Amino acid sequence: MSQEAAPVVETDNRPKQQPRYNVVLWNDEDHTYEYVIHMLKELFGFNIDHGFKLATKVDNNGRVICLTTTLEHAEFKRDQIHAYGKDELIANCQGSMYATIEPVA
Repeated sequence: MSQEAAPVVETDNRPKQQPRYNVVLWNDEDHTYEYVIHMLKELFGFNIDHGFKLATKVDNNGRVICLTTTLEHAEFKRDQIHAYGKDELIANCQGSMYATIEPVA
């Protein structure tokens, strides 16, 4: 009587990578470059040069990706942008800038 060995099943124990999401900042005419640069510095830790580059992109293209991260972190950053407040340099500014999140394609 021969005993057959059970087949070896390899399992992948590596952690699964979470889906990635972009935090997208949308352009408007109610916020100055100074506001955008300062907001990006405070909320994302970007230096002034990087903030200026992103402010220029959002102004020229209508939108800019600020960050690519996990869903929970992207939602948090979007909410921080929405809560940042109005641009004090623009008299008729009604509030914060608009941001969305989108899955990375």
